Amino acid sequence: MKMSIKIAQLWGIPIKIHITFLLVLPLFTWIFANNSIQLGSLTIGFLAIEDVSMRYILSAIATILLFVCIALHELGHSWVAKRHGAKIQNITLLLFGGVASMEEIPKDPKTEAKMAFAGPLVSLGLGISLYAIHSIFSPFAGSGIMIITGTLAYFNIILAIFNMVPAFPMDGGRVLRALYATRMPYLRATQKAAYVGKMFAIVMGIFGLLYNIWLLMIAFFIYIGASEEEKSTELSTTLDGVKISDIMSTSIKTVPESMTITEILDFMLKNKHMGYPVIRDNAQNTEISMKNVVGIVTYTDVHKVLLTDQNDVKVSTVMTANIISVNPDDDAMEALKKISAHNIGRVLVTNGIQLVGIVSRTDIVRSIKILESEQN
Repeated sequence: MKMSIKIAQLWGIPIKIHITFLLVLPLFTWIFANNSIQLGSLTIGFLAIEDVSMRYILSAIATILLFVCIALHELGHSWVAKRHGAKIQNITLLLFGGVASMEEIPKDPKTEAKMAFAGPLVSLGLGISLYAIHSIFSPFAGSGIMIITGTLAYFNIILAIFNMVPAFPMDGGRVLRALYATRMPYLRATQKAAYVGKMFAIVMGIFGLLYNIWLLMIAFFIYIGASEEEKSTELSTTLDGVKISDIMSTSIKTVPESMTITEILDFMLKNKHMGYPVIRDNAQNTEISMKNVVGIVTYTDVHKVLLTDQNDVKVSTVMTANIISVNPDDDAMEALKKISAHNIGRVLVTNGIQLVGIVSRTDIVRSIKILESEQN
């Protein structure tokens, strides 16, 4: 996920904070420092603390610990996922919480249900434990540690309950899909669970519009999450069983590293493609060895060059040297994942040390449309 900074690593899983998280820290600190709600024996917020400096310090500590709890919630999902063979790419803390990114969510209903339940169980366990600590410190009513433990106990229990709402992308939505998937195809189960999530988001959005802007923002997050999950599953299901060799272009056009920007613009116009592998000047254009491929150049790279410099600037100056490649026997979804993860338009297809093809985003989109038409 772009605009994220790695802050730790646990069980081999990078833990990152997104730039939006930096907005949350001062906002939640301010909210905690300027509010105080009594819920039974729990005090939520630090307004009762008379020392203003101490009030904000305690609020900042509570905010940081709250997101530590959210990270532990995501680690609960990740631990179960790793036990079932899923590869976790990272955990990222965002404006509205955290997300564990994995290469692929297991499609086995029992496994997905276990993964979904793990996070809320961690939050519930933290909430109960923190409430127990809060009770121990009950003789020190109004103390900083009592308010922190009470605040964290409350929010962890709320996090556990809220995440079990049967709506994507909440954990309850994944449990709902797992239940549906025991009785129908996985795609249909996803569509039904996503529909429930969208309806829930619309109802929440209406209440948010009338009563609370935060509910409206969360509703928007849920609706987008449900839509993206549905679309992602449709793509993976449509491409299921399709190999990269089935959709790749084998007619490979290459350009030498010494070609000028003016020349490659003419080359692009004649050949109707927007990206090409770049080879060493002395390499042959047949049976291309990856040892001779030095980069890939796209229209995005060359159009940044000023018109007055296009006769002098070489392709080698603007090309991307970081080559992303896939194998022809890989699933087509693997190419789409790499294209999306690196925000690029195409990947090279290599068979050992030979360049055997290219797969572009356009190739994948075209294949999906054809496959969808055949299925309908």
